Parts: sequence; C-alpha cells; structure tokens
Amino acid sequence: MNSSVTAQNTQKLKHPKGLYLCGLTIMWERFAYYGMKSVLILYLAAEIAKGGFGLSKGSATVLMGWFGGLVYLMPVLGGYVSDRYLGTKKSIILGCILICGGQVLLFLGISRVLIYCALGLITLGNGFFKPNLNTMVGDLYSKEDVRKDSAFSILYMFVNLGATVSPFICGALAEQIFIKKSGTEIISYGFKYAFLASAISMLIGLIFFIAGSKKYLGTLGEKPNYVAKSSDSKNATVPLTLQEKRRVIVILILAFFVIFFWIGFEQGATSLSLFTQESVNRNLFGKEISTAAFQSINAIFCVAFAPVLGALWVKLASSKNGDLSIPTKMGVGLILLGIGCFFVVLAVLQKNSSGMASMIWIVSFYFFETIGELCLSPVGLSMVSKLAPAKLISMITGVWFISTFAASTLSGYVAKAATDLGELEVFAILGVVVIILGLILILIRKRLAAMME
Repeated sequence: MNSSVTAQNTQKLKHPKGLYLCGLTIMWERFAYYGMKSVLILYLAAEIAKGGFGLSKGSATVLMGWFGGLVYLMPVLGGYVSDRYLGTKKSIILGCILICGGQVLLFLGISRVLIYCALGLITLGNGFFKPNLNTMVGDLYSKEDVRKDSAFSILYMFVNLGATVSPFICGALAEQIFIKKSGTEIISYGFKYAFLASAISMLIGLIFFIAGSKKYLGTLGEKPNYVAKSSDSKNATVPLTLQEKRRVIVILILAFFVIFFWIGFEQGATSLSLFTQESVNRNLFGKEISTAAFQSINAIFCVAFAPVLGALWVKLASSKNGDLSIPTKMGVGLILLGIGCFFVVLAVLQKNSSGMASMIWIVSFYFFETIGELCLSPVGLSMVSKLAPAKLISMITGVWFISTFAASTLSGYVAKAATDLGELEVFAILGVVVIILGLILILIRKRLAAMME
C-alpha cells in the first residue's frame, strides 16, 4: 500500500512528455534566433564591401534595439490572434514558418528593402511563437501544480541548449573569409551563411513540433483560449473579477521592474559585443575566439545552472518555510545583474590603463547576468501563467513581453550612449540603478504577494 502511494507520488512529480516536445521546438527556434542575433550587430556595422549592411556603430545599435524590441512587442498581437481565432498550436506553427522565411530572406540579402522585410518577418513570427509556446507549457499543468516553476526552468534549459551552440557555429561562418582580393584585402565575410544555418534550424524545429504534437499534446491548444477556457461562450464576454484585476496589476508592476533588467541584459548583444571585438584580448591557448562566440557564455551558464535553480524552487516549495516569493526572486535577479555591470566597469578601467581588457571580466558579467536571469525570467513566465485570467492567457503573456519590448528598444539608445560617451559611465550608472530597483522590489514583496492571492 505504501509503495503504491509512493509510486503514484513519484509519477505525479514527473513532467509530461509534452514539455520535452515544446522544449525541443524552442531549442531549435532559439538556435535560429541567437545564432542570427550573435552576428547581427557585426553584420549591420560591417562595410558593404565586406558583406555587411554598412551602418555606423550608433545607427547599428539603435536598429538592433528596435529589432529586439519589436520581437517582444509582437507577442501582444500574436497572443490576441491566438486567443480569439487560431489557438496556440496553429499560432506556434505559423510563427515557425514566418521566422524561417525571414531567415531565408536574410540569407538572400539581395537589397536593403529585403533585409528590412526579413527582420519584419522574424519579429512577426516571434509574435506568434513566443507567447503561445509558453502558454502551451503552462497549459500542461494546473495553476496549483508545484511542478510549474520547475517546468519553466527546464524549458529555459532547452532555450539555452540552442543558444549555446548557435553563436559558435554562426560566428565561425560569419567571420570566415570567403572571398579575397590580391590574397590580402577582405571583400566578403560569410554573414549570409550564418543566416542560412539559422533558417535550417528553424525548419528542423517546425518539423519536430508538427511530428510530435498529436502524440504528446493531443487536442491541447487547438481551440482559441477565449472560448476554450471559458465555461461557455457567454462567459467570454464577462468582465474580469476584482481578484483577476488585482493579479493583472501585479503583472504590470513586475513588468515595469524587469524593463531595467533587460536593458542591462541586452547590452551583451550590442555595446558589450562591440567592446569585446575591439578592446578585449580574445586569445585563448594561442587561438582567437570569435566575438559572436561570447554570446554563448550566457547560454552555457543557463544550461549549467537552470536545473540547479529549478530543483531549488521545488525543494523550497516543499520545505517548512516555503518558497521565496516571486517578487523576492526577481529582486535578487536585478541585484545580481547590477553586480555584473561593475565587472564591465573593471574591464574598461583595465583597457584604459593597458590597452586591452581581460576576457575574465566579460565572463564574470555574463555569469552574474545569467544567475539573475534564471531568478527572474522563467519565474516571471510561470507567474503569468498562474495569475493571468484563463480566457486571456496568451494576450496577457504577450503584454508581459511588452516590458522586454520597452527594454530592448531603450537598450539600443543606452548602447549608443556607451559607444558615444563611454562604457565606464553607462555601465556604472546602470549597475547602481538596477541594484536600487532590486532592493525596492524586495521591500514591497509582501504587498505584491497579498495582491496575488
């Protein structure tokens, strides 16, 4: 009898296979996105004669900011269309197709107009993919299921498995010289082949999802949430309750705080990437590491530490004192990012005194940024799936991503300030601001926790 109960409890703690299907799908999608993103700033700022887009550094960082921002704004549209019309499953498939199409256009790169269209398709595709894949994972569990935080941490591990490998592959392709003139003058880098690798990976992810969705997801996500998650069609038009409104307010408050986290986080792909290329000693055991490969550091740390934090949340949830509150976890995430910013300050100081900075400072920044990210991002997505009104789940998930839209857009201007005014001042100010905001969030945690109930 006792062994039977134990077996049942063990079975309940196992995650459904649908989680791993979603994980494999997002792994290939993130390979496509981060592979492309790891070389995009270098491509935009490279000379046209060398296979680049030909923008100034300042213009390239601003364009990167807007592109990254729109990637996180489009989920509002994608979530709305999914909730009302398509359902999560069809929206995920549509998103994969659009992203793959955008990557193919980047590979072709026939004209500037085509490049802008490519970036537009990728942002729109992310709009359908991002909120709905996260919603699909949330729907695999009940709102009270203690495995949910752990599930999103596991999903985050899959995200970073894709993001770990792709910058190495795409970076190697992008920095490979394919054409030379007189044996010395560089005419063209292989940026377009990096984009082709991203397109292929997205196609693989689409095939995985279509092939496994019927077996492992069944009918989950086939109907629009606005109807499927209401007891009947009339309830779809019933106003939100007071409790639901308070929970939405909490989501919006926390979204404001995380804006500042992502402003700092996005510097890794813009100002810090340019700084790494020009001012960091990238020689390791006699070989020079590509600039794009540094984008894998965050992902490597995520893969290493996501299971650790996922297990920690489950252990705390079952302990006598209970789990840390969501605002506390997110406040700690902000503080850790702020600490990471001061390692960049140290890198700039070393560069100013000796001409080049050690890569250890950059690695240290990514370490603190990553642990902060794991405290904040998967926990935030899990929170949205718990607190958002069921009939508006995908749209509210999209609204959550608005914070990242604002952060990514603003990060482009912060990166421009770093390239124009200096990384020392910008990263020092950014570090102080996010640490203060993290402390404020921890101080108001009890009030926010009460509103979540």
